[in-house]
Amino acid sequence: MEHGLLRDALVFLAAAVVFVPLFLRLGLGSVLGYLVGGLVIGPWGAGFIHEVEHVMHFSEFGVVLFLFLVGLELEPKRLWSLRVPTFGMGTAQVVGGAGVMAAVGMALGVPPAPALVAGLGLALSSTAIALQVMKERDWLDTRGGNAAFSILLFQDIAVIPMLTVLPMLAPGGSASGAGSTPAWQGALLTVAVLAGVVVLGRVLLRPLLRAVAAAHLREVFTALALLLVVAMAGLMQWLELSMGLGAFMAGVLLADSEYRHALETDIEPFKGLLLGLFFMSVGMSIDVGAVRAEPLPVLGLVAGVTVAKLGVHAVVARLFGLPSGQRPFFALVIGQVGEFAFVLFSTATALGVLSPAHTAPLVAAAALSMLLSPLSLTFFTRVVEPRLARRQAGGPVAPDVIENERPAVLIAGFGRFGQIVGRLLYANGITATVLDHEPDQIELLRRFGFKVYFGDATRVDLLHAAGASDARILVVAIDDVEAGLRLIDEAHHHFPHLKIYARARNVQHAYQLLDRPAVAAFERETFESSLSLGVEVLRGLGFTAHGAWRAGNRFRDHNVDMLRELHGMRQDQGALVARARQVRDDLTAMFERERDARDRHGEGWD
Repeated sequence: MEHGLLRDALVFLAAAVVFVPLFLRLGLGSVLGYLVGGLVIGPWGAGFIHEVEHVMHFSEFGVVLFLFLVGLELEPKRLWSLRVPTFGMGTAQVVGGAGVMAAVGMALGVPPAPALVAGLGLALSSTAIALQVMKERDWLDTRGGNAAFSILLFQDIAVIPMLTVLPMLAPGGSASGAGSTPAWQGALLTVAVLAGVVVLGRVLLRPLLRAVAAAHLREVFTALALLLVVAMAGLMQWLELSMGLGAFMAGVLLADSEYRHALETDIEPFKGLLLGLFFMSVGMSIDVGAVRAEPLPVLGLVAGVTVAKLGVHAVVARLFGLPSGQRPFFALVIGQVGEFAFVLFSTATALGVLSPAHTAPLVAAAALSMLLSPLSLTFFTRVVEPRLARRQAGGPVAPDVIENERPAVLIAGFGRFGQIVGRLLYANGITATVLDHEPDQIELLRRFGFKVYFGDATRVDLLHAAGASDARILVVAIDDVEAGLRLIDEAHHHFPHLKIYARARNVQHAYQLLDRPAVAAFERETFESSLSLGVEVLRGLGFTAHGAWRAGNRFRDHNVDMLRELHGMRQDQGALVARARQVRDDLTAMFERERDARDRHGEGWD
């Protein structure tokens, strides 16, 4: 290798740093920045990178990690609820799109087999681009977002039979090649392996994650997360299935796990870099020479595919009852050609189903479609959507259906203090997300129905993943005083809208909390329980219920006032000691007055 890996890494990182912020500032989105950056540094641009195919193969792992994170957000129960849109809308979209484009191709004189393969490939959409755009717009939780995601999931599954049928379309082809296993045996093996993965994943994954988490070594936990994704992707590749589908399955298996947010925050940086690299590799793969040689056929193919797919998507959206306001964006967000089209076209070319003369414009059109997709979505968002909204302003507009409510409360630390807060909230129907870093404690609580997630709450990325941007309140109940103070400072800096309620270990800790205006309220962990027990002791000594209760309240008020007063002078040790003695004398005098009053008038309320 002439320039080496270091030089290539420098080029990729420089392109990302230059183009992505530029396009974000222009309001065109990060995806287009990556695509254009790839086009500039690729063989048809400045020519810094030439091994485009190798880069794309490596960067496809970014799509794999992306699908793993998507799977983490889909609990099995919710995934089951998507079965109708996945197989109903997915089948309608793939069959409808492929059928329309194959029919048009045959009408233009393309033989049936190449026309069918071209239609199947062009019907696919880009999972990476569509999901990234929907995440940036926070659109995944709408009905249209769920429908688009279901179709993308079905397309990943549909690639398997598409690749299986290609040998049958080859000249002299058959259902299986010489020496290959029968199709039914391969299908049976696939089903058996997938069933085994699901069963073993449910049984073994959590104990394994718990054992590694107990070591409290973040890098080892990160290594385990990557190992899990790589292993699932490798297994799917061995089965000749989609690697992304395997990673998605792994994510779904852990979606209701307490380790979900920790896995998400550990995988996210790798996903972001590799997914950006994938988008740049797509930009580099655009064959400018093919477009330049036959501009009208390639551009006409892009326009024709776009119109055909938008039409099919509009029909599908109407048939399955998507809200009218969501249909245009739904049609556009999956309107581009997908990354699996490259795999399908290259396999078909190797088998002789497609000739190089057919493949070159198809690949160029697919890459160009992916490049133009973010532009068309930006144009729609800025120009078309506001006009549609103004046109519909006179009538009722169906609101988005938000299917995943964000937590109202985050609880950091679910030990003897935090769990009392959490149980009170749950008992009153208030949703909370709980973060704790003790695996044994988490497993015990989960057995009793509590929803607890593993993770170090002082990490800002974990707070963000857990929903701090949407929550209203943060309860800080972790044991470590310094870690708790650090969490309060970080949370106030990054999420200033959060109201913070904190646990105080002792008086010095209470002073440190009083130094932080971000803390709405705090409670010393033993004060109220000790005071309650003291009230019961008074009753045991013969105090009436009212007298004991009033004594407790007086002591509480006096103690709180003393704490705030001494907080202001705690830097002057001499004054602090003198004032503390005076406070105790004042408290003694107050109780003597109350005792005299009780002896004179007696007490009621018992």
